Amino acid sequence: MIGCDCEVCLSSDKKDNRLRSSILVQSPTTTLVVDTGPDFRYQMLRQNIKKLDAVLFTHPHKDHLAGLDDIRAFNYFMKKPIEVYADALTEEAVRRDFYYAFTDTKYPGIPELNLNPIALEPFVIGDIPVTPILVWHLKMPVLGFRFGNFTYITDANRIDEAEQEKIKGSHTVVLNALRKQKHISHFTLDEAVALVESLNIPNAWFTHISHQLGLHSQIDAELPNGMHLAFDGLELNFLG
Repeated sequence: MIGCDCEVCLSSDKKDNRLRSSILVQSPTTTLVVDTGPDFRYQMLRQNIKKLDAVLFTHPHKDHLAGLDDIRAFNYFMKKPIEVYADALTEEAVRRDFYYAFTDTKYPGIPELNLNPIALEPFVIGDIPVTPILVWHLKMPVLGFRFGNFTYITDANRIDEAEQEKIKGSHTVVLNALRKQKHISHFTLDEAVALVESLNIPNAWFTHISHQLGLHSQIDAELPNGMHLAFDGLELNFLG
């Protein structure tokens, strides 16, 4: 049995109970998720999500990819394949890790996926506009996404100036901030705060938070105006 005695793990505050990073984006006609981590099934059940049109992937690390097999429930209820959008690196991982979904001989109950290759050109899913943003996870290219006036970026520690221009003008940004100490491939909290301030984004929520960052209530109180720690179940209205 694996245990933990850190104050975050033992906290009674629900905002300290963090699952893997992912978001669900809904418009009046379209529902999509960004990433399907190992907690994907539970996250969708917890939020009572019964309709899903598409999945967007940021990158192929397991904590963002491993739950894709559980897309089968939505295949069953919606009677159609799920559209999956991924860059070439992530598509390779999807085809390798979920090879049984792409065999010539299909057996009942396997995930039904339509893979859509993407790069950096904007596109539309249903009625939701999507602008990919290239960020860097040390040396790995990762995709962030802008939906209208909302931008979502995870697993980054560098964003080139040209790609930062795509973020400017957002009303809200969700950005990774792993911990206070320096990390090889994630923004620290101070680095994330500085980036938000340099881009002049009025509202920011920090995600992909390690237990090493500390208690939600304490860290949130330290942040500048307009900046907050994200938490599981957070809902934002931005597509209006």
